[in-house]
Parts: sequence; C-alpha cells; structure tokens
Amino acid sequence: DIPARQWHAIATQPREIAAFAAGLAWVFFVPAEAYGVILMPTSLAVFVFWGVVWFLVRNANPPSLAACLGLGFVLGITASAVATVLFLVPLVAVSLFRKTQGVRRRPLGLAAGLGLLLLGVGTGAAPCWIHNYFIARDPVMFSAHSGINFWIGNNPEANGYPRFPPGLHAGQAAMLQDSINTAEAAAGHPLKRAQVSAFWTNKATQYIHNHPGDWLRLEVVKLRNLLSAFQYDDLSVITPLRNEHVIFPGLYFGVVIALAIPGLLLLWRAATARWILFAILLHMAALLPVFVTERYRIPLVPGLLVFAAAGNVRLAQACLALNLWTIARYAFALVVTTLVVSAAPSTPALWALDAYNTGREALESNDLKNAEQNLLLARAYVPENAETNFAMGNLRLAQGNPEAAAGFYRVVLLLDPRHTGALNNLGVLALDRNDLAAARSYFEAVLS
Repeated sequence: DIPARQWHAIATQPREIAAFAAGLAWVFFVPAEAYGVILMPTSLAVFVFWGVVWFLVRNANPPSLAACLGLGFVLGITASAVATVLFLVPLVAVSLFRKTQGVRRRPLGLAAGLGLLLLGVGTGAAPCWIHNYFIARDPVMFSAHSGINFWIGNNPEANGYPRFPPGLHAGQAAMLQDSINTAEAAAGHPLKRAQVSAFWTNKATQYIHNHPGDWLRLEVVKLRNLLSAFQYDDLSVITPLRNEHVIFPGLYFGVVIALAIPGLLLLWRAATARWILFAILLHMAALLPVFVTERYRIPLVPGLLVFAAAGNVRLAQACLALNLWTIARYAFALVVTTLVVSAAPSTPALWALDAYNTGREALESNDLKNAEQNLLLARAYVPENAETNFAMGNLRLAQGNPEAAAGFYRVVLLLDPRHTGALNNLGVLALDRNDLAAARSYFEAVLS
C-alpha cells in the first residue's frame, strides 16, 4: 500500500526525499517568490551563492586551479550587484586545503589556487573597480554605500533594522544624497565618494570604540532580528503581492528557521552539513555589521531548508525505528527554537511599518478600501507618528472629506511643525475655501 511504500522510501532513499522536499519548499518560500517576481538581484545572489557551495561539496577533492579561477570570476561579477556574495571567498579558500587521496596540496599549489581565486574575483569585478579607479578617480571597489550603511547599523539610534538616524531620509537615492551633503558640510569642501564613505565609517567606528557595551548589546539584537519570525520587508512588496494573489501562499522565515535548527542538531556531524553551516555563518557575518531585512537574509534560506527537510526525514526514520532518544532531542530543540524565533519585537513602529507601506501604496493606486484598512491598523500601532497621520489625511482627502483631512494635517503639525506636506496641503485646502490669508501663511511656512 502507499503508506508502506512511503516508509520504505524514507528508510532507503532519505537523501533524495530530503533534497526534493527542500527544493519544493524553496519554490513556495513566499519572500523568494515576491523578490523573484520584481526581479531583485537577490535571486541572482542566492543562485550563485548556493551554486558555489554545491560545487564545493559535490565531491571530497579540492577545486582545480581552473575551477578556482572560474569560481572567483563568478563571485566577482555577481558582487557587482550584491557585494555580500564575496563572503564565500573564505569557503572556497578553505576547500583548497582538502586532501586528494590522503595527500594535501603542496604550498606552491595552495598559493597558486588562492592567487587564481583572487585573480578571478578581480577580473569579474573589473567593470566596477576599473571605472571607479581610472575613470572616476575614486579609490572604491564597488560603491560609496558601505560607509553610510555601516553607520545606519551602528549608531546610538540603531535597532538592528535599517532605522535611519536624524539627518538621513529613507530611500536609496535620498539617503545617498543626504550622506554626501552631510559629509561635505562637515568637511567644508566637496569629497570623493570614497571619502564620503570613510566619513561615515569613522563615525560608526568611533561609536563602537566609545560605547563597546551598547554595541555588543546591539549585535545581540541584530542576531535576534536575524533569527526572528518577524518579517521586516523594507521594500514592502511581499504583503501587497500576497494580497493581490500574484504569488502563491507558502512558507515564511519563521517556520523555516524553527525546523532548521532541530535538523542541524541531528545532522551536524555529517561533512556536507558542516560545509552548509559554514556558508550560513559566513552570510550571517556579512549581515551583522550592518542591519537585517527580509531580502538580506533570504540567501540563508536554501541552506536552512536543507537542514529542515533532512531533519524531518531523520525524525521519520527515528519514528520508524522507535528511536526515542532522537525523537526527544528533536522535539525539545523544536520547542525551544519555536519559542526563540517567535518572540515578537516590542517596538510598535516595527509592526506598523508593513501596514503603513501597504496602505500608502494602495492609496497611490486608488484602492481606498484597502488603504483605509491598512492605514487605520498602522495608526493604531503608532497614533503619534507624523507620516501615518499625514497618510490618513491624504486618504480622507481622496475620499472627498476635506474637513477630516485638515484635522489629520493639523495633528501632523503638532507632531512635526516643519512637515512641508501637511503645510502645503493645508494651504491648498485654505485656497479651496477662499481663505487667502491662511493659504498664504501655510505656503510661506513651506518656503521658509
């Protein structure tokens, strides 16, 4: 019968079943679906990251010299889009120290392999660093974002997520321009992009040096964020795509990590498992110096799914063999992991973010019903947030209720007297009422 055949397959083909289950789970991992739909380079980075890991673990021999050059080239050219993939270079380097038929490579061979690996990285990344060094005359390999991202992740206001400190606006373009303007204002003259990055790196380094205890606590918070079921989607694409049924329902990070850690505890003695764990730890090392978002931690998921699927297969084998010790270990680890990853952040603004962004995007697309539902939820979390009240004012204006809109705009000005959007909209509403004196007052405040 079918159940008997399934148990027989689990007993005789555990690797094949685990591989199929992990692949199927990745297909239905909701954040990966969402970022794949919008063609984020994250999808490319995941493919390259785990493609390189697969190449290294598929056999027990070290990569050839030609493979070192090829792997370096692939990592270098991918790093032009997603620089964190370079954290796999140590994994490739370690693989060179493997033994071939019980014999290690000679020092000259190791040096040649490492040299070709770095040559490949430099060649793959050449379009970026050649332009920066020789055309822009700016000694930075990829971009000038590294310093400002380091500061956003390591400052007195940091919370482990991309929380922008005072003086910086959200959004890549606005943030970059603000970082340049602030650094040049402090220096008193124009700066190269590498100098701008160094300015922010120095600020973050000074904070870490002067507040080591606070910084260590911040790193613990980042680690908690990294392992948390809470979804911080800074692009706000996952929820709208799910609400509009553009992507399939499926797994989220919390379920994956809760199943992966018990599986890891059962499998860590296997050589392949240690290589996968090493790759996961390297990507974690790439994130902890800055901050955590959903798209940043997606590259962890394929490896975690391998542990989750293989762990469940091992659990099924233990149940089949009545191995109570393995079953108890898995159950205990699952309970503890679930409690840890399901711990919710205590900051209401974090819970409001997804609802606010979803509601704002619905308002822009004139989906007023969905906009009201999400913006009311966001305001319930953070009733004293200026931007949430401003969005509510815009919603009431779109619904044809200018009096209610003006009430929200006045609340915004109580929270942020210099909010140009609220001042401008109140000026327009005053014009509609033919209250020219009030309109002039609001518009002058915008210009001042």
